[in-house]
Amino acid sequence: MEQRRGTDTAERSRSWGDERLSLLSAVGAALTDREVMRHALDQAVSELGGIAGLVHWSCGPAGSRQLRLVLASGLPLPVLRAWEEIRQDVAPLAPARAVRDGRFVWIPAAATEALAGPREDGRPSSGILPAATTVASVPLIGPDGPVGALSVLTGPWEPTGEQTAFLQAVGHWAERRLARSAAGPDEGDEPPWWQQRPGGPVLRQSLEAAKAGSWEWGVRTGEMRWDRAGLTLLGIPDSYERRIESWIDLIHPEDVPRVMAATEQSLRERSDYEAEYRVRRPDGTTGWVQSRAHLELDEHGEPVRMVGKVWDTTESRMARESVGQALRYMSDAFFAVNREWRITFLNVEAERLVGPAGEVLGRPLWEGPAGDVPELEERCRRAAAGGRPAGFDIRWPTDGRWYHIRLVSVPDGLTAYLTDVTDRRTRAARRAEAERAGAEQAARISELSNALADAVTTRDVVDVVAAHVLPPFGASGLLMLCLEGGRLNVVGSVGYPLPFLRRIDGVPAFEGYRLLNEVLGARRPYFIPSAEEYERLFPDLAGNPAIAHKNAWAVLPLTASGNAIGTCSISFDEPRRFSADERTLLTAISGMVAQALARARLYDTEHARAQALQRGLLPRALPTPAAVTSTVRYLPASSGTDIGGDWYDVIPLSAERVALVIGDVMGHGLAEAATMGRLRTAVHTLANLELPPDEVLAHLNEVVSDLGDDSYATCLYALYDPVSGVCSLARAGHPPPLVVRPDGGVECPDSVPDPPLGATEPPFTTVDLRLPDGSLLVLYTDGLVESATRDIDTGIAECAQVLTSERGRLLTSPPPRPHPDRPEQDGPEQDGPDRADHERLDRLCDLLVGAMLPAQQLTADDTALLIARLHGLAPGNIAGWPLPEGPVAAGLARAHVREQLTAWGLQELIATTELLAGELVANVVRHARGPTRLRLIRSRSLLCEVSDASPTTPRIRRAAETDEGGRGLQLVSALSQRWGTRYTAEGKCIWTEQPIPRTGTPS
Repeated sequence: MEQRRGTDTAERSRSWGDERLSLLSAVGAALTDREVMRHALDQAVSELGGIAGLVHWSCGPAGSRQLRLVLASGLPLPVLRAWEEIRQDVAPLAPARAVRDGRFVWIPAAATEALAGPREDGRPSSGILPAATTVASVPLIGPDGPVGALSVLTGPWEPTGEQTAFLQAVGHWAERRLARSAAGPDEGDEPPWWQQRPGGPVLRQSLEAAKAGSWEWGVRTGEMRWDRAGLTLLGIPDSYERRIESWIDLIHPEDVPRVMAATEQSLRERSDYEAEYRVRRPDGTTGWVQSRAHLELDEHGEPVRMVGKVWDTTESRMARESVGQALRYMSDAFFAVNREWRITFLNVEAERLVGPAGEVLGRPLWEGPAGDVPELEERCRRAAAGGRPAGFDIRWPTDGRWYHIRLVSVPDGLTAYLTDVTDRRTRAARRAEAERAGAEQAARISELSNALADAVTTRDVVDVVAAHVLPPFGASGLLMLCLEGGRLNVVGSVGYPLPFLRRIDGVPAFEGYRLLNEVLGARRPYFIPSAEEYERLFPDLAGNPAIAHKNAWAVLPLTASGNAIGTCSISFDEPRRFSADERTLLTAISGMVAQALARARLYDTEHARAQALQRGLLPRALPTPAAVTSTVRYLPASSGTDIGGDWYDVIPLSAERVALVIGDVMGHGLAEAATMGRLRTAVHTLANLELPPDEVLAHLNEVVSDLGDDSYATCLYALYDPVSGVCSLARAGHPPPLVVRPDGGVECPDSVPDPPLGATEPPFTTVDLRLPDGSLLVLYTDGLVESATRDIDTGIAECAQVLTSERGRLLTSPPPRPHPDRPEQDGPEQDGPDRADHERLDRLCDLLVGAMLPAQQLTADDTALLIARLHGLAPGNIAGWPLPEGPVAAGLARAHVREQLTAWGLQELIATTELLAGELVANVVRHARGPTRLRLIRSRSLLCEVSDASPTTPRIRRAAETDEGGRGLQLVSALSQRWGTRYTAEGKCIWTEQPIPRTGTPS
């Protein structure tokens, strides 16, 4: 299959080649030989996929051994020069070898260059062809042998057999076509072209078309011979005298010295001859020609003859002169330097930059102003070495203007074009500055918009405007007024003195202060550039600039949702003219500020209402029972307007016991706040029933469950008994308390909490802690120890670290207390220690809050912190006795009371206390059962307790005038400050409380 595919490809190639030859056959007979060769050359280059084509011919005077280029396609002039003349006997290049051997020749580029070698003038024969270029040549054969070659310059691949055959076929076709042309009726007197010696009609036709001719000068004989093309070119008749003098007579007199000098140099140095000069033809016309020739030497190395060619350069010379004139007077500067960096040419504009031509031509470029241009010399040398054009902008030192310089490396040096780009750079700089200013303005607007979106309160809005608006405009003052009740009130200011603020605060919105009245009423801004303009516009306010210490103002209306809500004044220390862009920008900013301020005002209003509700639901002040010294901190969430459900309480109970409560309703909002209020009320009610902690939580769980399935709350209820020193606590889903003992040690009771209220069923677990006098109980909600970046266990550990720090230990240490046997009293003796301890606990609260909730940290949850110092009662302040059953118990109780009160120095309370104890014991004897017990407690008040084993709760009856009984509890209520009943494990306890007179002194 592969063989068949190759056969098919070859057949297709031959078919395509045949079609191409058919195309050549269609060329008209009227074409000249040169046009015929052009067609052949184009087809050959196309078939081989080459880059260029060449046709060489054996031409020149008789006996010449040179191949001369008569036709070329696809090559630039620098490359053509290397192929213009090929010596068949010296340089066996591809065309020469094809003519010599009479066969197809293909030579790779490397071989071609190696064979070619350098020309006598030092130029490489292969020009600047790509390194991988190869040459394929076929001879053009006449009856007497090869007379020329057709060559194709192609890539590194060797032509295929089909391509070689096509190239040979094209050569044969060209031979036949030229033969028919030579036998035409108009040329019958001329022999066929292959019978002509070199220089015959075929070459002559090509040379005539190219305006080129050949000549030969016998150095020794002085004979000068021209071919037909040369005679035509110079306008010499056929009867000319074949002497060197005939040629010299044709040269323009001004050019004779230069031409003769070139001739003598060639003869002297045995080198090639080349000169361009003007000729004056016999018909009176003048033109430019260029001659190039080489010497032929005898066996002694002496010149025998000079053989060369001449061609018309009038058009190219005129073109060069036109180009020179164009370069000379073009608007851009242009100069050229040679390889030694000496200036060889500069136009008029370049003279303005570099210097007058008469002074700088031939001098090194770097000696002039160009040497002062930074990095110019280095870049020029790099461009010349690299051979690639380079362009960049420079600032010329003589005029300070910017130019774009383009450097182009040429064979004999470097050229430079300088275009003035100062205006373009200025426009570009202005455009870039405008774009930069626009980008900065857009960025500032974006920053301001984002900052205003984050602003919550009115104070936040004022701070944002002061930080993001004043600095970019260079302003020094900001005054924001809000419309409230028909007056403009100051809600924020920066950079204004207090006397001016007092003067402006509360002015009528629509009368009495014309500047603000007009801005607010017309809803259009005022831009006042100076204090003089201010006083001219508002003479009734002439003193304001001096009081405010300002000299320019932008007074902007604040309008939100179509309503004027106030004004914003931006002021400056110095007079200032406001551009149109600044006025537009400030007006746009005022709209953004107005929207943010309107939102902030709504937030402030709602937040104030929420805080008022919160304050109403929480204790206004904590009670001060003798058993605890407490302080509290409540911190609402710093983000959002909704209030939370955190609460706390300190509830004094009988027998100097105290209930400490803290809780958290899950969620935020009015509903959660209402739930918190309900729970707090329920806790007070249940605590006054003297229920144990687990039963209190059980009843609270019922309250929360009745609120719905989506209502939950956490709660910690602690009951401290100063008599026993036991603190009983139960918690439902709440963080555990921290206990700080008098020695500074911190403990966290390790107990598993019950689920939150509303998510579980009783029973709840109770934990009893025996705490020494002076211990601290730290209760808190999860907002203190838990956040998005900190889990609750880590927060509790950090809180314990704060308490055990050096500062924490100083604040947790218990203060000195009165003598254990002395009662706690209300009065000057006790105010000092209690106040000092309370202040110390206040500082401890601040320490904990500051460490756990830094001021700059936004919090999403409320925080409640309750710290209580526990004060136990000394045994000397407690006395108790068991009582027998029966009526005798009342008398014995009175005796115990009288004896103990005398010992405590409370003689003033003996009579009343005897009566209360007697009535309580009589009530037990009559309505309850034993065992009966009497207890007296001396604290800030005197407590008298009678307990029994009956669970029946006594109640006051309204006895009639004729009833003998029923007045005992009425008497107890009348004689005591407070009285009540609490349940105990054995039954119940009825207690009374009497104030201790300050004049009373202990024994």
